[in-house]
Amino acid sequence: MVSFTDIEHAELPNGMRLAWQSVGEGEPLLLVMGLGAQMLMWPDGFCAMLAERGFRVIRFDNRDVGLSTRCNAQGPVPLPKLVAAFAGRGRHRAPYRLHDMADDARGLLDALGIASAHVVGASLGGMVAQQLAIQAPSKVRSLTSIMSTTGSRRVGLPSPRALSALLKPMENTEEGQIRRMVSFFGEVGSPAFPPDPAELEIIARGSFARGVSGDGFGRQLMAVLASGNRTEGLRRLDLPALVIHGDSDPLVRVSGGEATARAIPGATWMRVAGMGHDLPRPVWPRFVDGIRTVAERA
Repeated sequence: MVSFTDIEHAELPNGMRLAWQSVGEGEPLLLVMGLGAQMLMWPDGFCAMLAERGFRVIRFDNRDVGLSTRCNAQGPVPLPKLVAAFAGRGRHRAPYRLHDMADDARGLLDALGIASAHVVGASLGGMVAQQLAIQAPSKVRSLTSIMSTTGSRRVGLPSPRALSALLKPMENTEEGQIRRMVSFFGEVGSPAFPPDPAELEIIARGSFARGVSGDGFGRQLMAVLASGNRTEGLRRLDLPALVIHGDSDPLVRVSGGEATARAIPGATWMRVAGMGHDLPRPVWPRFVDGIRTVAERA
């Protein structure tokens, strides 16, 4: 049985301090989590399955979440500004952009002495992984983009109900945070694989103990909205790639995954029936097989 290392911190040249941990030995595989989500959202069991397939699995807290650097000096992003950016009204400055978060991921690999890694990203993490492959192709052996999109305003847009659930304010109590997480994944989770409220409660309690930040969430979201369309950059990629998306995802609709798979030359497309915007346990073996297969093409 594999087990995680203790949580450590990496000091990056750009001033960020990222919390990370790893499990397993073998080829390095970097997991990049999504909007406002901590490394805990990569389930232990899923990471263990990847480790058992020959990977050294590294998960970390992005900037502005969990135990990593909070960019509080940049200030909060007001909700009306986020709504206007979603609607495409005007030009909006962001405290940072996806290329900065991709620099963080690259800096973490450098700090760990890893020349290149297989990179797997979910949701916003998929966008960061895509951007890392575009701006630092030598660092990415293979790319897996899960429930993500290209940045084009024509694809992957959320349903109104999913957007409303996403923008619901953070709770400042542990029980409130549990209610918010259970409610959110009840709205955007997989209809064919209903989320387990008990598992969500465990993650919510762990996340609350490590620290949640509504301001950090807003800054990450503005990074997404201000970073533009990656389609042309994706078309220039020359690496093995896998794109995974559920056909029942209301938050990043499946057209976002389809567009990503079309853009990356030779990408493998995996459409999962009944999957929403989460990582349901019954499909973990399929994901792990796909990630292992694309890694073997590197």
